[in-house]
Amino acid sequence: MGLLWLVTLGWAFSFSLIGEYLSGQVDDFISVFVRVALALALFVPLMVRRRPGLPMALKLMGIGAVQIGLMYLLLFHAYGFLSVPQLLLFTIFTPLYVTLIDECIIGRRRLPLRFWLAAVVAVAGAAVIRFDATGEVFLTGFLLVQAANLCFAAGQVIYRRLRLGTALQQIHNFGYFFAGATLVSGAGVWLFADPAGWPDSALQWGILLWLGLGASGIGYLGWNLGARRVNTGQLAAMNNMLIPAGILVNVLIWNRDADWLRVAAGGAIIGLAVWLARRPAAAGVRYNRAHEHRE
Repeated sequence: MGLLWLVTLGWAFSFSLIGEYLSGQVDDFISVFVRVALALALFVPLMVRRRPGLPMALKLMGIGAVQIGLMYLLLFHAYGFLSVPQLLLFTIFTPLYVTLIDECIIGRRRLPLRFWLAAVVAVAGAAVIRFDATGEVFLTGFLLVQAANLCFAAGQVIYRRLRLGTALQQIHNFGYFFAGATLVSGAGVWLFADPAGWPDSALQWGILLWLGLGASGIGYLGWNLGARRVNTGQLAAMNNMLIPAGILVNVLIWNRDADWLRVAAGGAIIGLAVWLARRPAAAGVRYNRAHEHRE
């Protein structure tokens, strides 16, 4: 859990930095490409020293393409429709997606009724937060964040289920994760980016440098390593810890006003949804032990 907590603290600043200094100023596709390309550059020396087999390299590239390549493209685009607090609050669905993908799609188990109830309650909570903004712009941003949540959840679940060897071997091979993300984001730049949308200030380049080397490079390595050391329920819960941390940073540093009554009410309802979708602790322990045995 320690790795997940450390990464969460580092990521808490990323949402506000993107919202304040990059969104609307630097092209979204370019921002994503620069970020993941910098992360890839961080791991290139390790990739040269040790190479996994082709099947493993392709699996890692596929995970990276979805978990951060496609996810970032969707998430950065959502900044054009939602404020930072709204975007953070709507990532609260990710724990539900983690559980659903791990248990029902990959695990091929019967979907419990409480998961369906949790999904309905979570949508109700989102409506409370912005019940007066249900127009096309809000709905577009909301759906973009949900698509990003699904990509992030799927990548975590698949990574933790692969046989990847020791932590040192994973570190040596993690560059392929960013290679997949770079291919996806590079295609986005080629097809959709505005050529005039490159960063034009030292501050913007500095933020992208932090996002690429720190938040993405070291952050995703730490998160995925940590995800393999906890059970599904713990991983799902930790996906939620970024929300209060990110909102707190946004309010304290940038003094953003918030309708705390509605945020608290909607957040409580969505929190109830996450509680309804919780995983029994005993089942989580059994799965975790079986997973470790396979390693």
